[in-house]
Amino acid sequence: MNWAIYAVLSAFFASLVAIFGKIGIKGVDSNLAVALRTVIIVFFAWGVVLIQGNAAEMFKISKFSYTFIILSAFATGLSWMFYYKALQLGEVSRVVPIDKLSIALTVILAIVFLAEKPSLGNILGACLVTVGVMVTIFVK
Repeated sequence: MNWAIYAVLSAFFASLVAIFGKIGIKGVDSNLAVALRTVIIVFFAWGVVLIQGNAAEMFKISKFSYTFIILSAFATGLSWMFYYKALQLGEVSRVVPIDKLSIALTVILAIVFLAEKPSLGNILGACLVTVGVMVTIFVK
């Protein structure tokens, strides 16, 4: 499979995260829900790694890569905590589009920090996502 198929599958399962999460956090502290979700993800991810047989590769990862994997983990944790709190307090159909403002922010950060050269489609898409977020926020 190529990257685009994986990206579509990611989007599909991300949509289920929102739906299942909204249903699951009813009457549950959002941070506790994130903690429980994280434990399950840890077991799931390590299960996949062990089945693939590549757990020993973790000792070959450079300190540089570990640093950014750890930073990514902290960013993920913060993102999930804020996301679950937003889901608990708001409507899924309004929270999720705002959360996807990360698309536009990621395009900007990729240009600034990764020196990526965006296409017209990347820029236009990021702008359209931003407009969509504004519509979600301001149009009742």
